[in-house]
Amino acid sequence: DVYFNHTENLLLIILGDRQMILFVILLLGYIITQGGNSMIIFLTQTDPKLHSPMYFFLANLSFVDMVYTTTTIPKMLVGFLSDVSTISVPGCFLQMFFFIQLGITSRGILTAMAYDRYLAICHPLHYTSIMTQHIQLLLIAGAWAFGTFCTLPANLITWHQPYCGPNVVKHGWGDPSSVRRLACADTSVDNTVSLSLALVALLTTGVLILTSYVLIGISVSRMSVAQRLKAFGTCVSHLTVVSISYTAASFVYISYRVGNLSPEVRIIVAVLYAALTPFLNPVIYSLRNKELQESIRRTLVRFRSATVSVTKDISTVS
Repeated sequence: DVYFNHTENLLLIILGDRQMILFVILLLGYIITQGGNSMIIFLTQTDPKLHSPMYFFLANLSFVDMVYTTTTIPKMLVGFLSDVSTISVPGCFLQMFFFIQLGITSRGILTAMAYDRYLAICHPLHYTSIMTQHIQLLLIAGAWAFGTFCTLPANLITWHQPYCGPNVVKHGWGDPSSVRRLACADTSVDNTVSLSLALVALLTTGVLILTSYVLIGISVSRMSVAQRLKAFGTCVSHLTVVSISYTAASFVYISYRVGNLSPEVRIIVAVLYAALTPFLNPVIYSLRNKELQESIRRTLVRFRSATVSVTKDISTVS
């Protein structure tokens, strides 16, 4: 009733004496990911100038990214420090569910952000009346519900399969295709349902985001040069994140369906995908978004002022 996760062992064979390099890279990446996304959530909650729908969606995306990386990377890091990494059957399926569900939810939030940009650029006069707090909450709830809808059926079907043979999941976490290979029954239905829902998740969000930016492009083409630059500045961070997210997902999808790729290569591609996108999101928004940069400066100034004030008070009392 225990799955043995040998992913780390496969990677250690590849890396040899350099195994600690990957451990340190993943650890630093995880720390930066958590710290960067925590910073974005803190800024959007404490800075009144960031109390807008765009930053509300960004804060939710940061929260999803934090939980998303926590479902896999800490367990992998523990595996690097031990000869055998184990996980219980319920733990394996919970990890499998949340990894996929959170990945789809993040794309749902990216879709909501694309819709937000569409309204702001194409219908600026009606933006505040349409993008109310109620609508924002509905869009976030819809993203979570969509992620659950595209994940739960395949997860439940796989859960009810009989498992009586090997108990080694050759992956970094509870990967659905790797877990299904351990079932002692026909998994064609599982594979069909899983693939169909994955395509629904990717195509639905991808088409909606693409449609939003096509309409934005048409609207921007009628603007002056100054207005075009301003509109582009509000979209560039989101476009960059979307491009990286969908490109990385496409590479993982292709790697699973190329027959001559070794399991080790597939695992490395999946690990990079799981760690890279949540790591880059706060970096991209921090570097490309002027409002966020100014908020960071204001927060640092307030922190320094508070520190100086406390220091003076202590000196006066002394």
